[in-house]
Amino acid sequence: MKITSYELFKVPPRWLFLKIDTDEGIAGWGEPVIEGKADTVAAAVKELMEHLIGKDSMRIEDHWQAMYRGGFYRGGPILMSAIAGIDQALWDIKGKYYDAPVHQLLGGACRDSIRVYSWIGGDRPSDVGKAAKDIADSGFTAVKMNATEELQYVDSFEKIDQVIERVAAIREAAGKYIGIGVDFHGRVHKPMAKILAKELEPFRLMFIEEPVLPENNEALREIAKYTSTPIAAGERMFSRWDFKSLLSDGYVDIIQPDLSHAGGITECKKIASMAEAYDVALAPHCPLGPIALAACLQVDATAHNAFIQEQSLGIHYNQGNDLLDYIDDASVFEYKDGFVNIPQGPGLGIEVNENYVRKMAAIGHNWRNPVWRHRDGSIAEW
Repeated sequence: MKITSYELFKVPPRWLFLKIDTDEGIAGWGEPVIEGKADTVAAAVKELMEHLIGKDSMRIEDHWQAMYRGGFYRGGPILMSAIAGIDQALWDIKGKYYDAPVHQLLGGACRDSIRVYSWIGGDRPSDVGKAAKDIADSGFTAVKMNATEELQYVDSFEKIDQVIERVAAIREAAGKYIGIGVDFHGRVHKPMAKILAKELEPFRLMFIEEPVLPENNEALREIAKYTSTPIAAGERMFSRWDFKSLLSDGYVDIIQPDLSHAGGITECKKIASMAEAYDVALAPHCPLGPIALAACLQVDATAHNAFIQEQSLGIHYNQGNDLLDYIDDASVFEYKDGFVNIPQGPGLGIEVNENYVRKMAAIGHNWRNPVWRHRDGSIAEW
């Protein structure tokens, strides 16, 4: 079954979809994107697809190795996101060919469903108590919020107190057992991360996420001394080689590779297995669209160490369009009692509404993340 052509669709709110066609009439969908760099990733996809036109779509591992090793310069967010979306589409094609969900082709499922969490609070977290209560009342058992606004390397305890007040509001409003993830979002530098991790300890959090930027992962060794709260990291790491030292150092408890950034299904399945060998849990990063989420769920199904899945329904980035708008059957992502079933349809398990995709691609988007500055005018981490 030969790859004959492909199309890219830049659709709101901030996503990029890829469709790959074959000579047997089977098409596969992927979601290759870096948020805020959709056009850059699209250019990388076009370069990589030059190698794949006319090739056998079934040789996924060989195509992955050719895309990764075929370039003298490799890795990084742009190239690995381009590979990720292509990889997702090829798995979608293969599953449709065999009339089986991707997880069956990866050895079969080890779970029927997985817990999911919902975002609250927005970029500058506010009103999180009421939001958490509303989410809990709708059936979710876990939420995640950004910890802070911008923080200097050394900042005020007033800002620390504001974080504590917000987390306390969630606990009070939504109950003592709702799972709470607090995302430091790389906005917190090591001096303040130590303080914040220690101060949050009494709230028995589900995890603290990305306490420092990934280029400063060596600081996790010191931060871990100040807390017993599970530490999560990895959304801005893009291959098993990036995760190698993070796992061997032993200071991370949860890894969060992104199926649209870290080489797709092929690579993230390997990363998950590496983590299992270190007794580290898996919680894939996914603030993206339905194709990315479907890919995550296929890997979650086969990874024993997967324990919760991020999803973007209602997330503050989704202005105008949301997760369910681009698929024919929204029930495939029906959340019940805080869980979602693993999709059982062929391929990724979803049917993309191609007509709607084409309609919205005509509108497109030019999403960019905000650029923040501190009061003194210096650039802040967003």
